[in-house]
Amino acid sequence: MSITPPNSGNNISKGIALTLISIMIFAVQDVAVKMLVTDYPPTQVVMIRFWGVAVFTLVWVMREGPIRNAFRTKKPFLQISRGVLLVLDIWCFSAALQFMPLSDLQAIFMLFPIVTTLFAVPLLGEKVGIFRWSAIGVGFLGAMIIIRPGFQEVNIGVWFQLGAVTTFALYTVLTRLVSRHDSTTTSVVYMAAVGVVLSTAVGIFNMVPMTLNGWLLMALVIVTANVAHTLFTMAYREAPASALQPFNFLILPAAIIMTVIFFGHWIDMISLFGATLTVGAGLFVWWRERQKEREAKRSALKQVPIR
Repeated sequence: MSITPPNSGNNISKGIALTLISIMIFAVQDVAVKMLVTDYPPTQVVMIRFWGVAVFTLVWVMREGPIRNAFRTKKPFLQISRGVLLVLDIWCFSAALQFMPLSDLQAIFMLFPIVTTLFAVPLLGEKVGIFRWSAIGVGFLGAMIIIRPGFQEVNIGVWFQLGAVTTFALYTVLTRLVSRHDSTTTSVVYMAAVGVVLSTAVGIFNMVPMTLNGWLLMALVIVTANVAHTLFTMAYREAPASALQPFNFLILPAAIIMTVIFFGHWIDMISLFGATLTVGAGLFVWWRERQKEREAKRSALKQVPIR
């Protein structure tokens, strides 16, 4: 079986391009999911989605060679954990879509890069200084402005979305971690296998008959899910997480545009202000990371002896 070996993560331009494309596809998928969860249980939507993902993955892998080769991993626990986190993320996000507009949910999702940075400290060994901790504090302040606890009743969708942010941030860090050891093919196979088992174990007991329009929307979700997550995994194999994080903020304008076009809803100005604070904090975290990388490179160059 021809499987691409782990990448050292230095092709930043390619990683950015893959990230931008995956964000656009994720936006289309989110619209389709929101339309579905208004008529069908989120657990059913997630279950059928993973069935489709599994079929696509099986066909793809079998064209390259024996499927048992794709299951060979140096980090089985991390691969399984990654799959579980992705299912939890999709469950939470799908449930949140039942209660809140897509643009509002994505405004809360702007916490994702900041939460990813927090998890990267213990899991990836990254160090966080006073400036980055301050930016993280500002990011959470922005999230509180969006949620406004004590000034309005906190929608249950907010709690689901916070769960989605946490699980997806962990999924992202583990994606970067396993990419050091396993191929993209292996990561996608484990994601599909764990997703099918876990989502079916829950969704099979809560099914509702679907119309033709529902099945067409499901087909769109399945195709976009396969393409987007494969590109997402590939992006984190091509470039460091710190280089890709700022581009994840484009999820918000994409969601605002999609929400206006398909649902006629505009995000309110207070939520937009809070989201702007969170985005700004996330961009500052990224900027500080890039500055530290440049300083480390300059320091290393100064220590090279001149011959």
